[in-house]
Amino acid sequence: MNPLVVDLDGTLTRSDLLFESVCALLKRNLFYAFLLPLWLLAGKAQMKRKIADRADVNVTLLPWNAEFLDWLREQKALGRRLVLATASDKKYAEQIADHLGIFDDVIASDGAINVSGSRKLKQLEALFAGQPFDYAGNAHIDMSVWKSAQHAVVVNPDSGVAAAAAKVTDVVASFDDRGSSLKAFIRAIRPHQWLKNGLIFVPLVLSHHLLDLSYVLGAILAFIAFSVCASSVYLLNDLLDLPSDRQHPSKRHRPFAAGDLSLVSGAIGVVAFALLAFGIALFLPVGFLAALFLYYILTLAYSTFLKRAALVDVLVLAALYTMRLIAGAAAIEVEATFYLLAFSMFTFFSLAMIKRYAELQVQISLGKDRLTGRGYQEVDLGMLSQMGIASGYLAVMVLALYINGGGLYTNPKALWLLCPIMLYWISRLWLLTRRGEMHDDPIVFTIQDRRTHWLALVAAACLWVAM
Repeated sequence: MNPLVVDLDGTLTRSDLLFESVCALLKRNLFYAFLLPLWLLAGKAQMKRKIADRADVNVTLLPWNAEFLDWLREQKALGRRLVLATASDKKYAEQIADHLGIFDDVIASDGAINVSGSRKLKQLEALFAGQPFDYAGNAHIDMSVWKSAQHAVVVNPDSGVAAAAAKVTDVVASFDDRGSSLKAFIRAIRPHQWLKNGLIFVPLVLSHHLLDLSYVLGAILAFIAFSVCASSVYLLNDLLDLPSDRQHPSKRHRPFAAGDLSLVSGAIGVVAFALLAFGIALFLPVGFLAALFLYYILTLAYSTFLKRAALVDVLVLAALYTMRLIAGAAAIEVEATFYLLAFSMFTFFSLAMIKRYAELQVQISLGKDRLTGRGYQEVDLGMLSQMGIASGYLAVMVLALYINGGGLYTNPKALWLLCPIMLYWISRLWLLTRRGEMHDDPIVFTIQDRRTHWLALVAAACLWVAM
């Protein structure tokens, strides 16, 4: 039985160690992005070594090609010699070999030689000294190795690779368990989360300009820009949060964490969606552009380090929702009032606390005493609920003070029903959360909750009567 040489990126694992390590590096400090091009000037092998010296990748959490890995273990049980040969840095390759325990030899980039294509073949020829070998790969760059291999194993191949490999050697096995990349990308940009940006329209409604076409068009453009910007943020957040997502019972199924979508496509999406968002913003008042820019900067800070700081993270989440209201007001050039901003901060601080409380509950149910990647421990549960409930009730108080002021309404007394509606809604959310029944992001839960829909209809009727 010939020795079997196994490629790593895209073959053994559904991800790419270079981009995994870049994400880990940028997670530590985004400013490393400016050093990467300089390191690349010294060669890919040197760049990979510099990254490996500064960033750790938890290889035990990598998304494996499970069916292929099971087959490799069967081959190993039959006494076959397995060799891991990869262009990834030797540090990560050896960690993977140690973790899996099935490889007899490891060939990898060492800071001087980037072991890919013909350079990989040269090292394999030196290792086997004329002995025939088989090779498992997935990409066009593997063709130079397959031309010298006796047999080929094809795993999740790029377009045209399987046919090309069959022309130069005998394909003895193939594995392909990929789904639709388009569907995975749509899941990654989370279009259902765009509903959160409906907050953009709140200043339009409260300013009573719903029938003014220019105001409505401005709000619609702002909504589109914020939604596209949010998708850029979601992609970036998922790229930077791979290790913690892979340890989460539901987030581990996200496209990047599960390896259903390449990290390269995610990086391209981050830049493309950001450029599109700011391109749309150029057609709106400069105040909106400034609000969108501040929102993006704040989300970058949140994604890289603020999310790990207890309490700071929920304050930032509340601020990000409030930024949507500020941006909505700036888009149509109306004032975001004190009452609106105060109500928003207290409400969304409470909802952010619900999110963290529910996430911590899940981790505790799994036998852990803290929330992975966040600054919360089991002992904090009581405090989180106390602060969250208090903040929700403060939002009701702000609403009552606004109603008492009258505002722009001819019949403001009709608005008083909003207070018990809000009290019931926030209390119900916390009741469900304390029971362990809040399985989604509270904003997503609210969007999907039928009882909330009825409450919203009653609230809308109150607003209509009050006008």
